[in-house]
Amino acid sequence: MKVTIVDYNSGNISSVINSFKEVAKDKVNIEVTADLNKIKSSDKVVLPGQGSFKSCVDALNKINGLKEALNEFTINNKKPLLGICVGLQMFADIGYEEVETKGLGWISGKVTKINNQNGKFKLPHIGWNQINILKRDKIFKNIENNSHMYFVHSYEFIPNDKNTISATTDYSSNIVCAVEKENIFGTQFHPEKSDKLGLKIIDNFMNL
Repeated sequence: MKVTIVDYNSGNISSVINSFKEVAKDKVNIEVTADLNKIKSSDKVVLPGQGSFKSCVDALNKINGLKEALNEFTINNKKPLLGICVGLQMFADIGYEEVETKGLGWISGKVTKINNQNGKFKLPHIGWNQINILKRDKIFKNIENNSHMYFVHSYEFIPNDKNTISATTDYSSNIVCAVEKENIFGTQFHPEKSDKLGLKIIDNFMNL
């Protein structure tokens, strides 16, 4: 099996790479690239994202044909893709970080700043927080409800279709922290920084 981690110059993704390689051992071929043909021929793709919504979208759009290759892989061919942090946020139609920016439009919705209730909650939301799992059978298989995952974000994805939400976390409000739509999966938290449970999520994705 071939799993490609998309490297589109969106920040440091070394911890993502190391975690996937640790889980893969020698059984799965992990490739880190933005090569369009390698992405298209993969069995699974991982879309990480660090920084702002706009900076990630801009970086992705700078690589000629990358957006179209991801669309072909995910929408046309229905192969499994996992978005992490801003990688998940880019599934949205639109994001409002820095300036209004168009997303990939894979899961209809928007990305807006977390309501910190006039400073009552610190932003960014950094650290370990419990998650409430709503869909257990795929990437959350054998993960106990109310497990703790590691977060770093100030913006949240609000999907239009609540049926796409696979987990939430409580931080000022019920924030969407994972989504699932057919072959598309995303986590707002960082599985690569969430210790053994995060590695289990990565393992679950690779075993889909």
